[in-house]
Amino acid sequence: QVQLVESGGGLVPPGGSLRLSCAASGRIFRLANMGWYRQAPGNQRDLVAVITPGGSTNYADSVKGRFTISRDNAKNTVYLQMNSLKPEDTAVYSCNEGGVVAGYWGQGTQVTVSS
Repeated sequence: QVQLVESGGGLVPPGGSLRLSCAASGRIFRLANMGWYRQAPGNQRDLVAVITPGGSTNYADSVKGRFTISRDNAKNTVYLQMNSLKPEDTAVYSCNEGGVVAGYWGQGTQVTVSS
């Protein structure tokens, strides 16, 4: 059974930065696509960024140039560095291992961007 535990969320003013972490249990981490998703109240859950086992990345247009996804396979951890945060980035951020259809999800961490 895979468990994902996110951390690093919080309250930050516009223009600020946060770094989210997602620690994964299990033995398939290094073989799995890892993704960060976010869901704001009343909205659907949207992809923020994804990283393949080989390190290729893809980002939502709304975060390109501001967010960076990375992974440390030795630590079974995926990161999301978020810079130049905007109020519209406010959401619950969740990490995913293995895809949205049959993969695993963390419990989510709240990110609030407000002055």
